[in-house]
Amino acid sequence: MWSEARSALQRYFGYDDFRPGQREAILSVLRGRDTLVVMPTGGGKSLCFQIPALVLPGLTLVVSPLIALMLDQVSALERRGIPAALVNSTLSGAEIEERLSRAVAGELKLLYVAPERFASPVFRRALREMEIGLVAIDEAHCVCEWGHDFRPSYLRLREAWPLIGQPLLLALTATATPEVRRDILAELELRSARVIVRGFDRPNLRLSVRREERLTEKSRALIAELSGRRETAIVYASTRKSVEAVTELLRCAGVSAAAYHAGLPRAERAWVQKAWTSGDVPVVVATNAFGKALRH
Repeated sequence: MWSEARSALQRYFGYDDFRPGQREAILSVLRGRDTLVVMPTGGGKSLCFQIPALVLPGLTLVVSPLIALMLDQVSALERRGIPAALVNSTLSGAEIEERLSRAVAGELKLLYVAPERFASPVFRRALREMEIGLVAIDEAHCVCEWGHDFRPSYLRLREAWPLIGQPLLLALTATATPEVRRDILAELELRSARVIVRGFDRPNLRLSVRREERLTEKSRALIAELSGRRETAIVYASTRKSVEAVTELLRCAGVSAAAYHAGLPRAERAWVQKAWTSGDVPVVVATNAFGKALRH
């Protein structure tokens, strides 16, 4: 299987070799062992399940709480000719049914879902009919009640394992203390799992804090930071009203920006996510609803 994994890496992704940590994780999965991978963002965690998905029989079910990540990864996989799809509440009932039918029929190699999807009776019925070779749980730290980004729906994931024949499990996260790692192993019921931990140093990132007391100074600083830049950016605001005001401020300053909050129509939220992910709209101003999977 390892030669198949190397061939898939070169054929679909154009890389000659795996990054540190990827080889160990993929080998562990291909050997049929439950695995926990702790690897910093940018370290290539997604290949740890995408490559096995191309080698193992059946469907790889990817659980992710981030809609933006789902959209980005599914689009990239489709461009590479890999059959993949996502299911979340931005889709109509007919669209969800069509994608679940494709998964049941064996037409997909990867299906991305939010953890809340497991509460759906329709989805749980479809699970029973799918041939699932691997379940990859991304952002697995969300299972910890006392940690950051806790998502209660993660605690219910293990209820689904008997429905799909106690599948091979791969949990992934960017950061996890030893206590969090123990929680992940216990709450997701990983069996005799191999734990692979890579370093957390992120030399491509820097952190800084700038305090501005007056709103006018904050506005000037924000415009100066975002004007003329090519990279995408997210501006978080605490309320819907603030989101609308900041979006208008940036647009008046010539910055291409879009607003995102839970009060917008579903279709508009989906458009904003897609436009930002593709780079058509480089700046999104949002509440913390942006990027998180919707709750149903």
